[in-house]
Amino acid sequence: MKAIILAGGRGKRLRPITDKIPKPLILINDKPLIERTIKYLKKYGINEIIISSGYKSNLIEKFLKKKKNFGCEIIFSTEKTPLGTGGAIKKALRYVNEKSFLVLNGDVVTNIDLKKILKKPNTIAANELKTKFGTMAIKNNKILKFNEKKDVTDVWMNPGIYHLSKDIEKLIPKKGSLEGIVFPKMVRNKTLETVKFKNALWFSIDSHKDIEECSKEIKSKKHSKYFKY
Repeated sequence: MKAIILAGGRGKRLRPITDKIPKPLILINDKPLIERTIKYLKKYGINEIIISSGYKSNLIEKFLKKKKNFGCEIIFSTEKTPLGTGGAIKKALRYVNEKSFLVLNGDVVTNIDLKKILKKPNTIAANELKTKFGTMAIKNNKILKFNEKKDVTDVWMNPGIYHLSKDIEKLIPKKGSLEGIVFPKMVRNKTLETVKFKNALWFSIDSHKDIEECSKEIKSKKHSKYFKY
């Protein structure tokens, strides 16, 4: 099976870092995001990886071609202009001949078990929502309890990890959003399923604070064994 890593984002909220390098080359504990994503995929036996890139794609290619010890085939699918997540996948699918494929957002660090979504195509991961804010339990305008940051029970978020059938290619636009255009159609057709993950580590690197918090968490006693790659 092949995997597509969506690595074309501009990363404006991570300036000034992303003025010089693309988001996938941002270091998390001395390893670029793109290297972490490739090694995460390799843990699950994915050895053919398509990098869908756009902004400063030449730097991503240069890094990956220089670092030749990944032990997997890497293919580059480059956008000349931003195509959105749907358009980026549509372009990359010319390299996919298999019946199904994986898609991962390239700015994610996680320990979600890919084996669970690989069992069936058109399955996406669902991660229990974690709030970055303190929450309050309220009744009749009185605060009953004040909670610090925690999981929001039974509210599920999209962590950007998908196992999709090649058959959905006809639904994907040449330019536009997978999440905004394709998934709603699949939901209406009742062809999209999910696997829920509770207590999974998951970070989307969208801010300087995310870099700091993710770097700290994956070095913690709880998670460091998983992230030895």
